[in-house]
Amino acid sequence: MKGELKPKPRVFHSISDLHRTFGLPQPSHPLISLLEYSKVQLTAAMLTPTFLMDFYNITFNASAGCSMRYGQTTYDFDEGGLFFTAPGQPLSAVETPVAAMGFTLLIHPDFLRNYPLDTKIKNYGFFTYAVNESLYLSDREKNIITSIARNIGDELETSIDDVSQDVLISLLELLLNYSQRFHKRQFITRKPIHNALLEQLDRILHQYFNDETALLQGLPTVQFLAEQLNVSPRYLGDMLRTLTGHNTQQHIHLKLIEKAKEILTLSNLTVGEIAYQLGFEHPQSFSKLFKSKTNLSPLEFRASFN
Repeated sequence: MKGELKPKPRVFHSISDLHRTFGLPQPSHPLISLLEYSKVQLTAAMLTPTFLMDFYNITFNASAGCSMRYGQTTYDFDEGGLFFTAPGQPLSAVETPVAAMGFTLLIHPDFLRNYPLDTKIKNYGFFTYAVNESLYLSDREKNIITSIARNIGDELETSIDDVSQDVLISLLELLLNYSQRFHKRQFITRKPIHNALLEQLDRILHQYFNDETALLQGLPTVQFLAEQLNVSPRYLGDMLRTLTGHNTQQHIHLKLIEKAKEILTLSNLTVGEIAYQLGFEHPQSFSKLFKSKTNLSPLEFRASFN
């Protein structure tokens, strides 16, 4: 019915609560849990409305037929999908095959306290990728990831002692570093796809600076461009760094300076008029950016062509 309120998503503050809700055995450690699909029974309770978790999630699905909902998008896994979510991101299981293979690793942020990984984990951009930007693993990569996961599982089944957390943190960091390497590999091995995405990005920027959109809406933002391309902002930035060596903001500036050079060369518009046309609120900001990228002021650049 129109105006009907949607139910609020369930929020899991603890890993134990999630286990209990989904009918899973209680975790051996309250702050970290590995669910190996071959050892746990996936139940209909997992077909839940959208929920939020206050912990990190790393999921590897080694079987086709599993669908996950992330935000507003339902994504059907092909074989070998690995994806990551940070605390507070919406997620729900939609459909799970009976003979699912893979694992889900849950890590509460408190588990990382007082370790360098507590800060470093925020630098792994793939925790904010969308599910349709999952990492696809080669057979060799699958073996590496599943081997590390098994080691984590073995450690969790071992009696906890004063070095257990150190060992688990080391294994977790190893898993994340390999995942970082494999993501970078994917940007390269799927280069035709990403080059097409780069071309689409450049077409969007070209149109933005040529049809007065910049004049009306201001400078294009990273969020705007990511939405136009149907990718997450972090994924777009990581892709660009791999392909061009620049992040998204730097790429925007490069295209903006190209357009500014064209206008300065072919028109008699003042620097202020050019600045406003390109989306700047203040001409001084445009002049400062232009000089930082070219070592010349806009007027000095124009004079060099006369």
